[in-house]
Amino acid sequence: MWRRLGMVSTGVGLILTGCATTQRTDDLVRPDTTEVSGKTHRRFEIGRSVEGTTLVMDVFGTGSERLLIFGGIHGNEPTSATVAHDLIDYLAANPEAYLGRRVGVIPEVNPDGLARGTRSNVRGVDLNRNFPAENWKRSAGSANRHGERPASEPETRALLRAIEYLQPERIVSIHSIGRGRHCNNFDGPARYWAELMAEQNGYVVAESMGYPTPGSFGSWAGVDRLIPTITLELPRELDAETTWQENRTALLAFICNGFAD
Repeated sequence: MWRRLGMVSTGVGLILTGCATTQRTDDLVRPDTTEVSGKTHRRFEIGRSVEGTTLVMDVFGTGSERLLIFGGIHGNEPTSATVAHDLIDYLAANPEAYLGRRVGVIPEVNPDGLARGTRSNVRGVDLNRNFPAENWKRSAGSANRHGERPASEPETRALLRAIEYLQPERIVSIHSIGRGRHCNNFDGPARYWAELMAEQNGYVVAESMGYPTPGSFGSWAGVDRLIPTITLELPRELDAETTWQENRTALLAFICNGFAD
């Protein structure tokens, strides 16, 4: 039995619907809902990858304050996905962490790349250069690294679909980078959040990564749309558990503006 959640006008022409299961990748579907003591945890299918892997977003709470955290957009940065998975587990076990808020978490934007250990998706497109930002441009030469056009890739469109649905007021995109360059990078009006997270994880606050990022998520969400956007660059050499412990309170501070146990 399908239950329509409502029509939404989007840049990718999508309709949002809810149900138990579906094969349609143009729909945002809700396959599961858990409610404990008024705390709601829902899991949505937001689309499919090039190879047909299901992309999911866990949404915690029903509050008016909305935020999004996602990882795994680059397949050669696996701890960005494991930290997001750890956050899902934490929020599921600690509903007080999102009280009064609506928190979306997408752990794996690029599951095919994660399976292969490649930065790009299986078509060779760097998804973090494929967003419809004003600074998007085709990659030089014959390589298709930025995509044939903005939002050409199904994984990019899935993330755009999730944002259209959730309408987050602030966003964290989790990445990893060589130690010494790890930081709380920010785009748009997000310095406050970068400094707040820095108090917890000890990473530097960086207004720029020091190189051009045409078509990046931060350019699209933070610069063009003025959604406070943090690119959390984890130290790539750290193991998954240490990385989570180093950033747990920083992510909780971002969620709750200072909450940490």
